[in-house]
Amino acid sequence: MGDNGTGAVPIRDAATVVVVRRDGDQIRVLMGQRGAGAVFMPDKFVFPGGAVDPGDLALATSLDPDNEPTLARALPLAAIRELWEETGLMLGAPDVSPVPDAAEVPEGWRGFFAAGLGPRPADLRLFFRAVTPPGRPRRFDARFYLAEAGDLFNPVDDFGGASGELLYLSWLDLAAARKLALPFITEVVLSELEAIFEAPHGAARPIPFFDHDADGSHFRLLAP
Repeated sequence: MGDNGTGAVPIRDAATVVVVRRDGDQIRVLMGQRGAGAVFMPDKFVFPGGAVDPGDLALATSLDPDNEPTLARALPLAAIRELWEETGLMLGAPDVSPVPDAAEVPEGWRGFFAAGLGPRPADLRLFFRAVTPPGRPRRFDARFYLAEAGDLFNPVDDFGGASGELLYLSWLDLAAARKLALPFITEVVLSELEAIFEAPHGAARPIPFFDHDADGSHFRLLAP
């Protein structure tokens, strides 16, 4: 996507998924390292995620043909697709209904449905939102979703289907994750995760939103 001649980098809607693995009292999250040649955040350790594709909006329509495609329904689908592409892990189930006809499945989703699965966006919980600061080569309005490793269809250590976009895919506890080369916003997200894990089970929390305007960068809280 270009800058429309204004010189400003366009902001793309995006989705990131933080998969939580619980082994007894130990909590770990899935992260990987972006390549040194990546345009956006090279060499940094991040969670799986990326921009919403037209296919995500098209799939939202196929799964719910009575409604117009909306960004709110496409974002969790984008999170599931990016998780699958970057790690090979599938947040899906064979009993998801309705399943679109093969001809209606967008190209980027065909491998997912060919495995006999449908995505499970209801298993995702929105917990954070952030816009990339100005001055970066790419900018995103990213929504961060929580997912449980127990809801994955395939084994949690099976990264055989990963695209290679993220290197050194690993399940890390929060202390180990903080020692890595992280983007600033990932450090903030890890702090929010810690607060979520320490809160009473099921307690509702506002959604932090990190945004920018002419006066600088700001945090505000959105209704859960």
